Amino acid sequence: MDCCRHVNPFRACAGLRGLGYLMVAIVAAIVALSYYAVVVFAWGPMLLAGGAAAAGAAVVIVAFHILLAMILWCYLMVVFTDPGAVPENWRHDAEDSGNPLFSSSEEQGSAPKYCSRCQNGKPPRCHHCSVCNRCVLKMDHHCIWVVNCVGARNYKYFLLFLVYTFIETVLDTLVLLPNFIEFFQDESRRSSSPGDIAILFLAFVLNLAFALSLLCFIGMHTSLVTHNTTSIEVYERKKSVSWKYDLGWKRNLEQVFGTKKLFWFVPMYSTEDLHNIPALQGLEFPTRSDAIV
Repeated sequence: MDCCRHVNPFRACAGLRGLGYLMVAIVAAIVALSYYAVVVFAWGPMLLAGGAAAAGAAVVIVAFHILLAMILWCYLMVVFTDPGAVPENWRHDAEDSGNPLFSSSEEQGSAPKYCSRCQNGKPPRCHHCSVCNRCVLKMDHHCIWVVNCVGARNYKYFLLFLVYTFIETVLDTLVLLPNFIEFFQDESRRSSSPGDIAILFLAFVLNLAFALSLLCFIGMHTSLVTHNTTSIEVYERKKSVSWKYDLGWKRNLEQVFGTKKLFWFVPMYSTEDLHNIPALQGLEFPTRSDAIV
């Protein structure tokens, strides 16, 4: 019994990092499969053949590559951007000044101000990740698909990755639909080899499945962003009469995407927003003065 008391069940979470690298390989394989199905086989030959169909093929291929570029850009930003770590020996200035905008955790019912595992201070909305084995600023969740935590400094990039991937999968599904229908026609009417038809069929099914699952995921995160909540904070928000971080949907969006609308659609921030919006750094967050816990 004594040995069982010293077992740390969270060590098993470290295995999720290895699973994450497998997920990255799966993502790369699906991208390659979709690229072959859409560009190389289905629409590329139509573009090279010329004629009236070439214009439509050009639109599809250009749209496919633009979306793919945005997906890869956002994905790499999510993977390689630190979601935010707590500075060593961190302590909030408001703890001594009594600033009402940044109330203590005891008063507002949020997470403790000290992490017993990291042996460090704990900013508001910060949580310890058992996979990364550290505290993450404004942690939303640990995503095995990106082998990284999603937190204050890469949450926007994660959301953009979801949106562009959803649009891409919807596009792939629609442009591959004629080939998918051809798969169920009589074998004598098929104009493609069995191998190519199988690839098109698999690409269509995978893109349709991802589009449907991403639609649900985007809907969930849209609700979270417009209420200035993270996945971890959902239960805490339900216990509150009014969520203290809910500043109204417009300001809530700015806490994630910034105030410069032109930057909302790319995985980057303006220098002005990085300087003027503390929430983007993940250490301080404005709260409602009329919030009731």
